[in-house]
Amino acid sequence: MSKILLKNAVIVNEGLSISGGIFVNDGIICDIFRYDDEAQRLKEAAVGADKVYDLRGRLLLPGVIDTHVHFREPGATEKGSIASESRAAVAGGVTSFLDMPNNNPPASDAAALAAKFEIAGRDSAANYGFYLGATGSNLQDIRDAAASGACAVKVFMGSSTGSLLVDDARALRSIFSSSPLMIAAHCEDNAMINANLEQYKRQYGNDIPISAHPLVRSRQACLAATKKAVELALQTGARLHIMHVSTADEVEYLSGVMRSSDLVSAETCVQYLWFDDSDYERYGAGIKCNPAIKTAADREALCQAVRSGVIATISTDHAPHLQSQKQGGLLQAASGIPLVQYSLLMMLEKVRQGVFPLPLVVEKMCHAPARLFGIDRRGFIRKGYYADLVVVDPEAPSAVPPLSKCGWSPLTSFSSSIDYTFVNGAVAAHAGVPAEGAPSAMKLNFLR
Repeated sequence: MSKILLKNAVIVNEGLSISGGIFVNDGIICDIFRYDDEAQRLKEAAVGADKVYDLRGRLLLPGVIDTHVHFREPGATEKGSIASESRAAVAGGVTSFLDMPNNNPPASDAAALAAKFEIAGRDSAANYGFYLGATGSNLQDIRDAAASGACAVKVFMGSSTGSLLVDDARALRSIFSSSPLMIAAHCEDNAMINANLEQYKRQYGNDIPISAHPLVRSRQACLAATKKAVELALQTGARLHIMHVSTADEVEYLSGVMRSSDLVSAETCVQYLWFDDSDYERYGAGIKCNPAIKTAADREALCQAVRSGVIATISTDHAPHLQSQKQGGLLQAASGIPLVQYSLLMMLEKVRQGVFPLPLVVEKMCHAPARLFGIDRRGFIRKGYYADLVVVDPEAPSAVPPLSKCGWSPLTSFSSSIDYTFVNGAVAAHAGVPAEGAPSAMKLNFLR
């Protein structure tokens, strides 16, 4: 590792935007220089850096931590791999990720987690962590999840198959009672979804249009499962994080819960802040995901929830599928959108539109994920922290070709650009191109 200096930056961190620079030694932030007097510039000049990056007034942010991705390895590497999707991540300013357990085999025990850690240690361009999947019959693995290195326990209360779909009331209570780690829950009521699906099959046969997706995977199904998860958390004392909140109904309910309990937090994803159901006509199955993208009113309620604090974190639910798998109607087209390369650019677009202030975006995508999951020395620009950093040019429009192995994305043009991504003090990507050679990524450490 070399000593590097990033100077003449606008540093956006912990609610402030300051002119200054950062000195990094051996992958760690050693000093932060504020340009409020000449002495600071003289001190900066004396650090003896091996490499100096003059950022010429561009933005310097903490690296994004995406706490909700599906990188598809092992089991579906024709769609994506830890190598390919982590390269897409760093090209978009994401320096750390937490990957979901619905693999083949599922990551529901220590051996499966260890196999994923081995792959990531060899191939990942971004820092990495993994969820343990709850099955309803792996309670000892859940109790041992921290020792296995898991970031949290994932419970699929809808939208999964096989052993990872858990909708039995007794099994869910056992999971919530047993987990020493935070439970991250996918909340959709499977029985309600199946009933809706049968109704639309009677109407359309097997050719149900994509536009019916938010009616089949309805707001009522989301709210019912969210309420069930919250009630279990309050009854058992489990720490609960509601994943990819997609409706105004959930926001209203959760805002009331959060006024009286600190056991529950919530996430939304960039697609729910960007699209609404009118976009199915343009994008079709390209924006089909679970939970479904819903109405413009839901989108606006979610934006307000980000501003008010009801939504703690913003992630992607990055889920690549081959274009051939995204064809056809509701019953044929796969659910999932590849967005890890684009999430920061999408949120910068929302900053440009006046929807969010930039420090709030940094809070939701960098600071809050690190705090919520207890990620050691990540998510902030602080002395003694790992140098996971992103340089952004907010005035340079960019056309961004997709790097995900699936080869497509619904969005590729933006008003800003990602200039540099540093992972542990090393350049992981420049001008949208991932670095060649051995990656500098590390296994994330969680403070329990």
